[in-house]
Amino acid sequence: MSGLLGARTCSSPGEASDLNFPLGAKLREPLTQARFQQLFGGAEQAQELLAESRRPGLCGLWRRRARACSGPGAWRLLLARLPPLRWLPEYRWRAWLLGDAVAGVTVGVVHVPQGMAFALLTSVPPVFGLYTSFFPILIYTLLGTGRHLSTGTFAVLSLMTGSAVERLVPEPLEGNLSGIEREQLDAQRVGAAAALAFGSGALMLGMFALQLGVLSTLLSEPVVKALTSGAALHVLVSQLPSLVGLRLPRQIGCFALFKTLAAVLTALPQSSPAELTISALSLALLVPVKELNVRFRDRLPTPIPGEIVMVLLASVLCFASSLDTRYDVQIVGLLPGGFPQPLLPNLSELPRILGDSLPIALVTFAVSASLASIYADKYSYTVDSNQELLAHGASNLISSLFSCFPNSATLATTSLLVDAGGNTQLAGLFSCMVVLSVLLWLGPFFYYLPKAVLACINISSMRQMFFQMQELPQLWRISRMDFAVWMVTWVSVVTLSVDLGLAIGVVFSMMTVVCRTQRVQCVALGLAEGTELYRPLKESHKLLQVPGLCILSYPTPLYFGTRGQFRHHLEWHLGLGRGKETPKIEGPPDAGAEPVRVVVLDCGGVTFADAAGAREVVQLASRCQDAGIHLLLAQCNASVLRTLTQAGLLDRVTPEQLFVSVQDAAAHALERLELTGPKTCTVWV
Repeated sequence: MSGLLGARTCSSPGEASDLNFPLGAKLREPLTQARFQQLFGGAEQAQELLAESRRPGLCGLWRRRARACSGPGAWRLLLARLPPLRWLPEYRWRAWLLGDAVAGVTVGVVHVPQGMAFALLTSVPPVFGLYTSFFPILIYTLLGTGRHLSTGTFAVLSLMTGSAVERLVPEPLEGNLSGIEREQLDAQRVGAAAALAFGSGALMLGMFALQLGVLSTLLSEPVVKALTSGAALHVLVSQLPSLVGLRLPRQIGCFALFKTLAAVLTALPQSSPAELTISALSLALLVPVKELNVRFRDRLPTPIPGEIVMVLLASVLCFASSLDTRYDVQIVGLLPGGFPQPLLPNLSELPRILGDSLPIALVTFAVSASLASIYADKYSYTVDSNQELLAHGASNLISSLFSCFPNSATLATTSLLVDAGGNTQLAGLFSCMVVLSVLLWLGPFFYYLPKAVLACINISSMRQMFFQMQELPQLWRISRMDFAVWMVTWVSVVTLSVDLGLAIGVVFSMMTVVCRTQRVQCVALGLAEGTELYRPLKESHKLLQVPGLCILSYPTPLYFGTRGQFRHHLEWHLGLGRGKETPKIEGPPDAGAEPVRVVVLDCGGVTFADAAGAREVVQLASRCQDAGIHLLLAQCNASVLRTLTQAGLLDRVTPEQLFVSVQDAAAHALERLELTGPKTCTVWV
């Protein structure tokens, strides 16, 4: 080891090379990959890694499960699956309890009107929104890792669920249903919504079993924001009939937004002046209160509960004026007390709702995981994405047994929880107490609540989602590609539907990633004079380029989609059979330059390689061997090196041609080109 790190200098001026080295540089022998593994234990690690990769996947899984069956392993597993066992012993009762209580009660007060409002958006009776504001919160408090996350009804999921429910259980064309027929229709729709919650929960639990928490990255931030912003516009348009008092069938499928607008404009002369007045007064109160809560969030001890104030005022006004009988104003009606009887959803419906459950599960997990990570970064704690899959999957699946519809973390109530001083998941228990009091005792007070007020609550809760469009100018300046993803997703959601828009946004986002990997060019490197740094030649004319030596960097994964570009770039730089389909690269090659005798391929940017890419490298090694070009590979990570080895690379090159860095490979190349003496090293320590 001492010999490796010992300083070396040139014995005489005649032995110095033509390159200018840094003053007082310490020199060492170039390190090949094999030599590095011998010195630093990389060989043993590589053998262990290779042996692990050859083990059957199920056997490795069973070994891990067997280790978890021991006493300490079982306790660690229990701590991981029940987060309260970790944070409750460290709970600061004096410092946090008051904040959690105030925040929980505040959020619970908002959950009551918002849950009933989103239930109408889901096409089920309002009381089922209260159930969805109770059971999922209770379950997430026990299983979730997001300390500041508030779960419950979410407008985007309610919209997606409502569209699926209307398609699965359409309202009869003749209309004018009797009371019994209306109850039967509502029961069927509640069953369909619960089946969707069961299906989406089962899918998330399956993703948890496969440890697929990384799938949350498939929904990038532009896709999620464009999806929620476009869905907010759908929510606004879908609530227009309730705002003006029109009994119109709900439009579903593609172009539903434009169909709803056309139907509302056509039937506008039959609108109800009383409900239109109620809607105008409600929005006149709710919108300014929302603005006050946002602008003065730092000065207010707790946000103003504008929703519950509006609900109480409207209920008293409707009761005192008999608006339901005199002006035919639609009201909530009787809210059944207590809890529904646990009932397993109709499993025969699962094949029909599977196509709707998948996007609901993805949106649930993506929105919840992104919200949890935002506040985890802000308050310096960690969130387990796989545990979040378990928490949201269990909350949807278990709550579906109590006739709840799909639920997730919500933007508005999470922000409200943080502003009100919430610190931990314990705030969810206080929210459950508020909703529980309404279900058990306070339900009759909402009998005369106009449904138009619930529609206004739906619209006012979309404030944050609408204002996401203000970020577009900044997104345009930062990344035009992300701006394009945002716009394509938003336009698809608005013009087609939320489900199709989500699919188009995800596919387009992934395609931009693929296209960007295919547009990367192979870069020729040169030595910066007086340093050991190798930089792209096009950055400066002062970089040194040794005749006969070509150092190339390929900064992108090498897979079936990039193998063609890789081949053409290498052919162009090395002069291996240039054809008509060579890529357009700045600057033609110098015809009078010395032919390439040694090429160094920097693989530091190659994060992975598949079978097609590995075979391309093997073919390159074979062609270089036939052309008399000495090929050296540098900075191959363990995964890429294993793939290349299994593809037969060592049949074309020797282990002495694999180096740990570009500097080591260049030093070996200079010795091979006889630019330095055989005992003089050119790699600096």
